[in-house]
Amino acid sequence: MWSWRHETRAAYAFVERNVHLVKRYWGWEVVWLIYSIANALSVTFIGAGMERISGQRVDTQHLILYLLTGTLVWGYLSVVFTLVSETIQWERWEGTIEYTLMAPISRFTHLVGTTLFSLLYGFLQTAVILAAVAACFHLDLSGANLLGAAGVLLAASLSFSALGMVGAVLPLLYPEKGVQVVQVIQSLLLVISGVYYPVDVLPRALCWLSQFSPATYVLQGMRAALLDGAPLRQLWPCILALLLLGMLLMPLGVWLFGKAERYARRTGRLKRDG
Repeated sequence: MWSWRHETRAAYAFVERNVHLVKRYWGWEVVWLIYSIANALSVTFIGAGMERISGQRVDTQHLILYLLTGTLVWGYLSVVFTLVSETIQWERWEGTIEYTLMAPISRFTHLVGTTLFSLLYGFLQTAVILAAVAACFHLDLSGANLLGAAGVLLAASLSFSALGMVGAVLPLLYPEKGVQVVQVIQSLLLVISGVYYPVDVLPRALCWLSQFSPATYVLQGMRAALLDGAPLRQLWPCILALLLLGMLLMPLGVWLFGKAERYARRTGRLKRDG
């Protein structure tokens, strides 16, 4: 019998299990955290050194915040997208895919539990990276709209986790190639979303594609809130776009996952290797 209490406890069980997986592979977590910090610092130092590179006077503080916002936001979104979209591949690596998909819980609860963990993990990792960067740079956020930035990031969490649910279908259908396709999609989002540059500089075709990426709107909203101190009414178009994308992609992802799971069961694709 379905109940909120049962589904909530089941969702939390996936959060707890993923926490234990992080503990088991803590060495790799340290490696990727150090890499993420080094990447954020490297990109931010580009802003600090732009005057010497260009030979022209540049507002380095603004450029540092511009690049840092892109680096942190993309780092957070990519973690959320990767953890949700590769949930099936993790099950295969751990040899638990049959047990998980046969458990007496709804697939929505399974995906929600994985999503909650990805959000928690992404927030913690982003906070550590921000602390490391703040130790090297003086970040002036006195004119920033931090509350508005939090609202944009919250809406982005919904849309990107929903996009991850859609991406999770690929490893389910294609055990050998699905994860590679997910990485290709993530790379395309990196190019078209304006992580390190305005989308206006892109070729016309890529600029047209950028309007379909949730990352485009979250980056525009975050930069407007943090760099320009834009009030909530100016951030609302970005928040609305992110919420609409999330509400569209979330049920689509759950529906596609259910269809793909039934197909994978019929064709014997639920195997532990691949």
